[in-house]
Amino acid sequence: MLEGINLSLLIGPGIPVPAPAELIYALDSIQVTSGAQTSGFQLAFKIGRTSLLQTLLPAGYFDPIVTRVIIIVTMNGLPNVLMDGVVTRQELTPSNEVGKSTLTITGEDLSRMMDLIEMPFMRYPCMPIIARVYAILAKYAVLGIAPVAIPPIIPDFPDPLEEVPTQTGTDLAYIRQMASQSGYVFYVEPGPLPGGNIAYFGPDIRIPVPQPALNVNMDAQTNVESLSFSFDGLAKKITVVTIFDPVTGKIPIPVPVPNLDPLRPPMGVKLPLPAKLEFAEGMGSLKLSPALNQIIGIMFGANDSITASGALDVMRYGQALRSRMMVGVRGAGLTYDGLYYVNSVTHNLKRGEYKQNFSLSRDGQISNTPMVMP
Repeated sequence: MLEGINLSLLIGPGIPVPAPAELIYALDSIQVTSGAQTSGFQLAFKIGRTSLLQTLLPAGYFDPIVTRVIIIVTMNGLPNVLMDGVVTRQELTPSNEVGKSTLTITGEDLSRMMDLIEMPFMRYPCMPIIARVYAILAKYAVLGIAPVAIPPIIPDFPDPLEEVPTQTGTDLAYIRQMASQSGYVFYVEPGPLPGGNIAYFGPDIRIPVPQPALNVNMDAQTNVESLSFSFDGLAKKITVVTIFDPVTGKIPIPVPVPNLDPLRPPMGVKLPLPAKLEFAEGMGSLKLSPALNQIIGIMFGANDSITASGALDVMRYGQALRSRMMVGVRGAGLTYDGLYYVNSVTHNLKRGEYKQNFSLSRDGQISNTPMVMP
């Protein structure tokens, strides 16, 4: 790898162990994508007729689901767990040219293990959402998954005489259904230690500590290879939900919900006006508590009108850019300079190369901060 950057690859069924040196030598590239809800990885190996891979492959070394993969990048002495997941797919591409045959291993984070078995008519009597989440995630403690769950803002206590919460799909589908009902998100984040993971159930809160700024068009201080911005004038909208009064349950009450997320402080001074008016469906049959959680969820899911995408070289940037955090932008001009949220990051590692593609977003033009951290 590059000077100051070391790659560690752990593979194996059950408990992953360090990959053999010959396997590391055959590794051609690594791609890790950290998205909003799921993350994935892809390993590309060069495979020859006498390669160790020709022995490992039929022996089940890369068998889907049972094979766990941990990818760790140590930069300047600080380890960073990029991925902890399971193999889901193999692709072998033989070639008549010497050294051109490849084996590609594709996988997803450990949330995939929660999406394998359907639980028909699993019942949770008298259990609020937060209790159901912890009960489901407890089954995956053996994988090193530690749950971090935040109760819904509006408490829910199902009346056993009226309804019994019932799960009909997989654990992952049911948890995401409950997250959607509460306006929350659910994802599995690898680390901070190898073999450990955090299953987060709660509002989409971005870590407010800004990362070093992305510099563009600043001569020697430029640290990104490309960066482009987009302003969507149709992103903002007002959603009208209709609920019935809690006393008689017959009087409809329209409630306009603004397209503003109270958990994300505004980063732009010039905010676009809402361009659309929508009416939410299926709210009239909900009771007050679930309806209020749905309204809060609509606010938490507010769209950002400014998006940006680009690429950078990690060695020039000085560290790996992380998703679900904030980052500053400099050199793009008054309209688009300032702080942004990092929505997703794709790590691309090759021998002697470590680059990233990223996507950013914020609510409006012209930053409300006079400067960002260099």
